[in-house]
Amino acid sequence: MSTKPTTTDLEWTELDQRAVDTVRVLAMDSVQKVGNGHPGTAMSLAPAAYLLFQKLMRHDPADANWTGRDRFVLSAGHSSLTLYIQLYLAGYGLELADLEAFRTWGSKTPGHPEYGHTTGVETTTGPLGQGVANAVGMAMASRYERGLFDPDAAQGTSPFDHTIYCIAGDGCLQEGISAEASSLAGHQKLGNLILLWDDNHISIEGDTETAVSEDTLKRYEAYGWHVQRVAQLPNGDLDPAGLAKALEAAKAETGRPSFIAMRSIIAWPAPNAQNTEAAHGSALGDEEVAATKRVLGFDPEKSFDVADAVLAHTRAALDRGRDAKKEWEKSFADWRAANPQRAAEFDRIAAGELPEGWEDHLPAFETGKAVATRAASGKVLQALGGVIPELWGGSADLAGSNNTTIDKTSSFLPEGNPLPGANPYGRTIHFGIREHSMAAEMNGIALHGNTRIYGGTFLVFSDYMRNAVRLSALMHLPVTYVWTHDSIGLGEDGPTHQPIEHLASLRAIPGLNVVRPADANETAIAWREILRRYTKEYGVGAPHGLALTRQGVPTYPANEDTVKGGYVLFEATGPDGQAAEPQVVLIGTGSEVQLAVGAREQLQAEGVPTRVVSMPCVEWFDQQDAAYRDSVLPPSVRARVSVEAGIGLTWHRFVGDAGRIVSLEHFGASADGKVLFREFGFTADAVAAAARESLEAAAR
Repeated sequence: MSTKPTTTDLEWTELDQRAVDTVRVLAMDSVQKVGNGHPGTAMSLAPAAYLLFQKLMRHDPADANWTGRDRFVLSAGHSSLTLYIQLYLAGYGLELADLEAFRTWGSKTPGHPEYGHTTGVETTTGPLGQGVANAVGMAMASRYERGLFDPDAAQGTSPFDHTIYCIAGDGCLQEGISAEASSLAGHQKLGNLILLWDDNHISIEGDTETAVSEDTLKRYEAYGWHVQRVAQLPNGDLDPAGLAKALEAAKAETGRPSFIAMRSIIAWPAPNAQNTEAAHGSALGDEEVAATKRVLGFDPEKSFDVADAVLAHTRAALDRGRDAKKEWEKSFADWRAANPQRAAEFDRIAAGELPEGWEDHLPAFETGKAVATRAASGKVLQALGGVIPELWGGSADLAGSNNTTIDKTSSFLPEGNPLPGANPYGRTIHFGIREHSMAAEMNGIALHGNTRIYGGTFLVFSDYMRNAVRLSALMHLPVTYVWTHDSIGLGEDGPTHQPIEHLASLRAIPGLNVVRPADANETAIAWREILRRYTKEYGVGAPHGLALTRQGVPTYPANEDTVKGGYVLFEATGPDGQAAEPQVVLIGTGSEVQLAVGAREQLQAEGVPTRVVSMPCVEWFDQQDAAYRDSVLPPSVRARVSVEAGIGLTWHRFVGDAGRIVSLEHFGASADGKVLFREFGFTADAVAAAARESLEAAAR
């Protein structure tokens, strides 16, 4: 099979140049019409984006999700017009009316690219640097996918070989996340990744000399990247021929990721606005737009002016894409014929289905035995590793603590790495101490498709990851975060490592499901439900965060209602030991469920019928119908107590005006976990006392 781009020899005609200049005019007009946006970068980057979409990338505008396509990530998402205009010109479905509706209500062209909203957008970008890490994740996923389906093929001969292209700006490279991701990419020798840096020396506050003086190319050399710089044309514009030569050299370098620096002039060739910070994020103004159109040979009286010849020329990308896809399909058919078992696996995974009988491999845990939920999670992963080959992941250098090693004999590491178990197609990822980029790389892995990804760290370090976690939710991605050491119960490491506000804060992210299991059996059932929810039958997906204990907690009988997010763990009983109407309901999560169970024993002994509700996932519970929710938390029972070792922000709506919340509204301390629970009031006695207060309040 050929992995050459659709056009191998650069032919840069007058029509190509006219198309590039049309891009610049459309960028100006789109921002000018709405009155806000980022025209300058889209203008200066026009030759680079055009070169990729029209000359070099393998893609089919008629099938934006084609497995064999190259991927394009616009990390500099504020320059969304850089992408939108190429999608329009190439025939992805955007039309002039969509560009005219830029940044307005209901349009297909929002201010920053949004995955799932606009065809051809591979990822939601905007927060700077996220796209760089997304692209690194995509490159990792591409290699792992190849290992699943075609590991023995020679380089460049597999239908699973493709390239990840990313355009980043100065802002992306200043953000720490890009440094984390770029370091990992160099370490992993991701030769399928090409990063183009728009080196325009401009940020919002002016020349980047205000904040940056490092040698960026040497930095990337130090990361282990293949580095090139492309000089400008004498007139200041980007050089298409120079860029094409650099990109071909980058594609030929398969042992390292490639970094290409493009020195550009923002807003080129606007007579007065070029090379100014104002051109970054403001409309150029009618006079400057008209003047620039004159420079480019366009009628200043016309807006959104696209010549028929230009559009016909660029829409030929549809024909090239169709031909490239046909060529790929032939090689794919040859691969299928030669690899029937792997082809069947590919079909299952691509369909979003899990292997038949996978649930039978889930461990069950002995009732009464104390098991840390992080340990239970680790046993689940190791049990499923052998039957769900697309499931892979690791942690931010905390595998031993997070229990995230799915296969101790296989590490995702490049050829030549001396560590035992190193394998370019290995199962266990070593993300390094890079939590923020890990989360964004996981997003990229999920976006790439055909694998299932998880990654772990301590719950308190979810702070480092939050922006990427938010984007997981925004994009509805099937990403699983394994957050362990979930409370003051971790003990002596003290308040810097003890999460307090984190559960409530993460629950505040729309679309993120936070799962805090009470015991080992809930953990196994939660993992099963998470994996089920990532199948296509569930429709719109959502990321999940597992909050798991360091310390052992009692194991209760497995209850299938765990999947409903909240359920009756122990029912209220009367003097005869039979089920009775509860007078008070105790709601617990995670390691505090055992406190609710202990309090129930006291209250029952006092003649107070008491129900214990385990609520591992508030979001899953909210998804149940009202009848079920009322059956678990009867509206008639106003005496309620919640107990969770964190701030109580989540629980006010569940306990009501007569309820009581046993929570922690201050930071922790360094001491044994049992001591901290006692000193900070997390005891069965304290929960029982709160229940008595709630009973009195409800009786008033």
